[in-house]
Amino acid sequence: MSVGELSSRLKRVVEGEFSHVRLRGEISGYKRVASGHCYLCLKDDAAVIDGVIWKGQAAGLAFRPEDGIEVVATGRLTTYPGRSKYQIIIERMELAGAGALMALLERNKARFDAEGLFAKSKARAPLPFMPRRIGVVTSPTGAVIRDILHRLEDRCPSHVLVWPVKVQGDGAANEVAAAVRGFDALPDHLRPDLVIVARGGGSIEDLWAFNEEAVVRAVAACSIPIISAVGHETDTTLCDHAADLRAPTPTAAAELAVPVLADLRFTVGAHGQRIERCARRYVERGRERLDAMARLLPSRDRLLGPQRQRVDDLGARLDRGLERRVVRARGELDRTGAVLRPALLQRRLEGARQRLEDLGRLLASVDPDAPLARGYARVTDRAGATLTSAAAARAAGALTLKFADGAVETKVEGARARSYSPAKPEQPTLL
Repeated sequence: MSVGELSSRLKRVVEGEFSHVRLRGEISGYKRVASGHCYLCLKDDAAVIDGVIWKGQAAGLAFRPEDGIEVVATGRLTTYPGRSKYQIIIERMELAGAGALMALLERNKARFDAEGLFAKSKARAPLPFMPRRIGVVTSPTGAVIRDILHRLEDRCPSHVLVWPVKVQGDGAANEVAAAVRGFDALPDHLRPDLVIVARGGGSIEDLWAFNEEAVVRAVAACSIPIISAVGHETDTTLCDHAADLRAPTPTAAAELAVPVLADLRFTVGAHGQRIERCARRYVERGRERLDAMARLLPSRDRLLGPQRQRVDDLGARLDRGLERRVVRARGELDRTGAVLRPALLQRRLEGARQRLEDLGRLLASVDPDAPLARGYARVTDRAGATLTSAAAARAAGALTLKFADGAVETKVEGARARSYSPAKPEQPTLL
């Protein structure tokens, strides 16, 4: 018998005898390869067995395997001929009891807190006072969604968007995470102002989907304020730590999401009455202060008496000043009228006329052409210069004889050519 034949016979025996088994043990050496398959070992105090989780089964696990976690694995035994070893092909795996779950929960909580995924819960940012749209991530059936809707209707009717998801079992964590991301990705006109992630009470196994990494990261990354309302008041999940606010129950989440509309109306009315009373008191106090200040002011006669007297004095002074100016102007007018009397003007006019006549006679007496009317002639050269001597006439040669009624040109016989400058008359001409 060859080694291969022996290995094949052992494989058939093992797979035939142990077609399906449930093993409880602690995970060690866990690794996930690029193909998506997972390899690990299950061990207890006495032995170790290798295990394989194929990619399809690994995607459906309800938690993330880690070293040191005690689990219960269900699968079938087989052998690996290449190394002559047997192993379990794991088809299903769950945590072994609440103790293991709590240990895993605490490790994940510390890891997520170190990454800063719980920063929103620590910051305690205020929620919208009166959200117009509220998104709810929960199961579409059951008491949770009914309690939330009824409570919102009683307190303050709002527009509610329900994103139905599985809240327990395989795939629940992925659906919850996808719903949170879906609300966050909606356009502004559809995007809710607040999101409630809710589920009813249950065991730690039932609530485990809200401890998964996918849900925690989606809630921490959401830009919309989130209220986590998972389980009862004593239940705490990692989703509670990642959310902006934790509510002990889904009903309490609805109460935290919106105020009571009737209380708001009462508060507004009460504030209005207080404002009215304060305004009335303010006006009354102002009137009292005004009256007190008015009493401190002097009377109108005391305030205006000196001013009236001053106005009267100024009016009297103005009247006297105007009267003096009128008298002065009248005197100046009289003096000017005296200067402009008709007799005086007549005498001045006669004197001016006499002086004008004297000047006319004086002008006529010095006119060089005046003797021409009595038979005399004025002798000039061709340039118009007056010749007063025979020598000047002989020197000029050509003469002009100017009479009273005209001029005659003539020549001097025997005139000698020599330069001659006519003598200037002693009496300057008026022409």
